[in-house]
Amino acid sequence: MKYDLHVHTSYSKKCGYTNPKNAVKAAVKYGLDGIAITDHDTIKGALQAKEYSPGFFDVIIGSEITTNRGEIIGLFLSEDIKSNKFESVVSEIKNQNGLAVVPHPFDALRKSAFHPEAEDVEILDGIESFNSRCTLKKYNDIAENFANKYNLMKTAGSDAHFPSEIGNAGIITENCDIVDAIRKRDLTVFGRKSSVLNHALTKSLKLMRTI
Repeated sequence: MKYDLHVHTSYSKKCGYTNPKNAVKAAVKYGLDGIAITDHDTIKGALQAKEYSPGFFDVIIGSEITTNRGEIIGLFLSEDIKSNKFESVVSEIKNQNGLAVVPHPFDALRKSAFHPEAEDVEILDGIESFNSRCTLKKYNDIAENFANKYNLMKTAGSDAHFPSEIGNAGIITENCDIVDAIRKRDLTVFGRKSSVLNHALTKSLKLMRTI
């Protein structure tokens, strides 16, 4: 089982490009068994993607939530997260039996990056130890080391904003129950960096939408 656990669609209004149907089509094309749709502050894209999902393909309902300390991903959600305070966001995620994961932690090139501290480990479920859109390798390395130091669950995702990026990173597991696999850490992380061109395209898209 191969999953990309960080994918955006056009419902990420500032930076997303791919409509949910095409996100699913691309993921199937690239040989994935499932994806987590993690649009910014909404699960609408994930819900729509699930409608287009063929029976053999899994869509995890997720969201990348803006908090007062940086972004947090909620996986396995059933409704939108309403709070924007870190502790409350994590609490809302867990009240839905979801998992709270830090995307692209420690990435100093992103204003939205969350920088976890030792005291945060008690309430977090995991962090991305690999994010394809981390421009510098050292940020993924720091995340990996932090996860090892505090025995945190590791996930990975492409952070895809365009169809060609889907599947650049994720997890592999032999466990057919993806929820069980992630909770029990019965998985292996894989990943490769996204092209710098994709970053440039995203910036252009944001500028166009601002105008």
